[in-house]
Amino acid sequence: MLRFLGSAHKFCDGASRRDFLQIGAFGAGLTLADMLRLRTASAASATTNKQASKGQKSAIMIYLPGGPSHMDMYDLKPDAPAEFRGEFNPIKTNVTGVEICEHFPLQAKMWDKLACVRSIVSVDEHSDSLVMTGYPDRVNSTANHPAFGSVVSKLRSGSGAVPPFVSLRGMSRGSEPGYLGIAHRPFTPSGQGNANLKLSTGVTPARLEDRKNLLDKFDDTRREIDGSGTMIGMDAYAEKAMEMVTAGVVRNALDLRRETPKVAERYKGIEQFLTARRLIEAGVGCVTLSVGSWDTHGQNFQSLKRQLPLVDRGVANLIQDLHDRGMQDDVVTVMWGEFGRTPKINSNAGRDHWAPVMSALVAGGGLKMGQAVGASTTKGERPKDLPLTVPHVLSTLYRAIGIDPSMTFPNGAGRPMYILDARDPVKELIG
Repeated sequence: MLRFLGSAHKFCDGASRRDFLQIGAFGAGLTLADMLRLRTASAASATTNKQASKGQKSAIMIYLPGGPSHMDMYDLKPDAPAEFRGEFNPIKTNVTGVEICEHFPLQAKMWDKLACVRSIVSVDEHSDSLVMTGYPDRVNSTANHPAFGSVVSKLRSGSGAVPPFVSLRGMSRGSEPGYLGIAHRPFTPSGQGNANLKLSTGVTPARLEDRKNLLDKFDDTRREIDGSGTMIGMDAYAEKAMEMVTAGVVRNALDLRRETPKVAERYKGIEQFLTARRLIEAGVGCVTLSVGSWDTHGQNFQSLKRQLPLVDRGVANLIQDLHDRGMQDDVVTVMWGEFGRTPKINSNAGRDHWAPVMSALVAGGGLKMGQAVGASTTKGERPKDLPLTVPHVLSTLYRAIGIDPSMTFPNGAGRPMYILDARDPVKELIG
């Protein structure tokens, strides 16, 4: 634990927050310095799996928890019977032959910058495990495959001032690093984590430097007798941890007040999309966020009338901003939930869980945009052609950011494990 001691303090359990600067937010009681140590140790033991960065491309993963209705978003069926097609009408996009929901007018105008996959087969689990790791929860509860962002963290050390993996939605099964180790958990900036990115009250940068100098003096003797290089390594960790606080790169990225009022107004009510874009600009390799609640067993259409316009605005603003900054090929974005919803509307005007087919939105990463990949049957019940799985999409995303999904890492038993077992990409997106 990295602590910068104050003028008055108690050790062990009697220590108070104001007695030291503690940098945390990685869960499991880990401080930032702990995470940096673990990442360095992890990298040293996995030299065979090092992969050079290819332009340091990034990913934004938008999760719609609960399972959004594929038939009311990107795969409408206007010719199906009323009890299937529902209340919403399709609208044309700016790409000939592609239609999406009427509550997505902003995306419709920029479909040349977007694509959807309409023939994904999922599993009936209320978990983000499958879409974030490529493996369902029933497998991951014992196999512990890592999250997409944890793989990015493993392969990219990044700057000491910028964590490679950030979750704006806290921790979940799908954000765990599994057998890669807790060094590759995401940084979660909500609550105390955000507070730990700034200096404690009353601690100025000058005073912090004084404390660091004092610790350096205490450590001089230990350096003289340390023949293992441990103290030198600890110096590096402490320096990186201090850099994250004093440089303020992540803190500044999280401070939306730095945006112009005009931009802030565009993202009003959908601030997570703006935060994700700012974190990617700051150098984060993978950002995850979640939007809304999509488990619409009852009153499906009332709920979607409220939520779909927010999603439309969030996606449209984010993707347009990335294009305006010339980042469209360097950032891949995906948006999906854990499964689709029943094509037939139930007696509560809702739709229930439906794993046989779902849709996903994809953008950027140098992938082929302006299309709808695959199709479901006339009532939206299953894939009509090109049946795909979640790992097919994840494999495509990994490749888009320069990571080979056939790479292996040792699990807890030392057995080499592929990042994904099903590694074929969606060829229509590759182009």
